Amino acid sequence: MKFIILGCGSSMGVPRPDGYFGKCNPDNKKNYRSRCSALLQTKSQTVLIDTSPDLRHQLIKNKINKIDKVLYSHMHADQTHGINDLRVFYIKNKKTIPVYADNPTKRYLYNNFKYCFVNNNKEYPAILKLNSINNNLSILDGKKKINVRSIKVKHGKVNSICYIFDKKIAYISDISDIAKKNFKYFKKLEYLIIDCLWLRHHPSHLNLENSLKYIALFKPKKAVLTNLHSDLDYDFLKKKLPKNIIPAFDGLTIKL
Repeated sequence: MKFIILGCGSSMGVPRPDGYFGKCNPDNKKNYRSRCSALLQTKSQTVLIDTSPDLRHQLIKNKINKIDKVLYSHMHADQTHGINDLRVFYIKNKKTIPVYADNPTKRYLYNNFKYCFVNNNKEYPAILKLNSINNNLSILDGKKKINVRSIKVKHGKVNSICYIFDKKIAYISDISDIAKKNFKYFKKLEYLIIDCLWLRHHPSHLNLENSLKYIALFKPKKAVLTNLHSDLDYDFLKKKLPKNIIPAFDGLTIKL
């Protein structure tokens, strides 16, 4: 079983569409960041988290040739607008792909990408099936079932869903606050992958200081910082962070 960070950049990526790298050194390949998506692979299942606008490039780069399920964290464009790139996986298998999301995200997806969920005609059948998030979801790893826990967290004015797989690894790319009642789910993890936008305060994201506070509180064996803005150079973070915390980079693969 492995977990791949397909993209670790903030909403405009690094560099931005206008070529701006900010404080990131363009000579370091790990500073080239596409928008956030991630992937869990088992022996028999490939589960995608979010459909970044950069999804096509991410899937090609990581040689991903099938998607069995899609989990959405929230409705924002940098997590959803690559949804059309899922069409090829329907075309290959002639099976609708189950998509899991909370109710606001389900409404957003249906209203904006209705053609993905409704049969228009024989030439354009529905490629996806919308499902509600629940904690009965599991993923197969050979004969073993991996439990998927979904935790609602704050992301500014909206909610975002954090996914915890088999009590081992948590992925939480967009967050501003976690309710204390849910702290227990984040303890004793092998990996915590957590939002870290920049150094300044942001109303919808964690900055470096607050990301490190959560890591210190939850004490995972290892932590990975993602959703990195152009303010945060890879080498700058590497020098600043303790050994058990690393900045993400596109294609970072964690073997579980």
